[in-house]
Amino acid sequence: MSIFIIGEIGINHNGDLDITKKLIDGAVEAGADAVKFQKRTIDNVYTQEFLDSPRESPWGTTQREQKEGLEFDREGYEEIDRYCKEKGIHWFASAWDLDAQDFLHSFDIKYDKVASAMLTNLPLLEKIAAKKRHTFISTGMHTVEEIQTAVDIFRKHGCPFELMHCVSTYPMPDEDANLRVMGTLRERFGCNVGWSGHEVGLTVSVAAAALGASSIERHITLDRAMYGSDQAASVEIGGFQRLVRMIRTVEKALGSPEKQIGEKEASIRKKLAPINTPS
Repeated sequence: MSIFIIGEIGINHNGDLDITKKLIDGAVEAGADAVKFQKRTIDNVYTQEFLDSPRESPWGTTQREQKEGLEFDREGYEEIDRYCKEKGIHWFASAWDLDAQDFLHSFDIKYDKVASAMLTNLPLLEKIAAKKRHTFISTGMHTVEEIQTAVDIFRKHGCPFELMHCVSTYPMPDEDANLRVMGTLRERFGCNVGWSGHEVGLTVSVAAAALGASSIERHITLDRAMYGSDQAASVEIGGFQRLVRMIRTVEKALGSPEKQIGEKEASIRKKLAPINTPS
């Protein structure tokens, strides 16, 4: 089965549909399978005190203005839905509260996502699992026991899922990736395991593909110097296109576990075989 490649737009769109469409276009041109967003109901996720606190941003001087500037309303998501359907690419999003998940479930999309930060939000997990959409579950910052609780919820509901190994630092140093954990999770939970990466380069994600990742998710951006907390841990479109090509090459190179002598190799063997080799 082909590795499912996700271009994580997240909040790198900066609340701008033109930027969003350019990122979608870039993901389509790269050959990605899906793009992903993040959805929050601001007053559910943050306290009033926090929202009133100061923060300079392109949208104003408070945390509320910054957070609201990064959120699309229904009209915005309807345009995203229309545009992705036009371009032939899936979209989905990680919700950070129950109302946001209800909002996402009102769209006819194929996938759900559990962000690492939401892995222990059990009411949210129950809501997602009850919908029975194929769900990508990121596991950054959490123990095997906490992952087990989440897996139990999805299996209770009969909801298809796969885990995604993740290290929740932005950006993540390559030496912190600990990619062998993918095998540990695969063996422990008997499910597919992908990689949700926050590294700067491409090598770690290519290695994840070689180690059997079922899905690979990377943040994408038009320019890593743009405003935004996730931009530095993102890949620009040109780099994302190279990454997809490299992953697809790795898939071809992995081949089959069966030892084979192909037609091309057989002809070489015939030419190089010693004359007196017993038949």
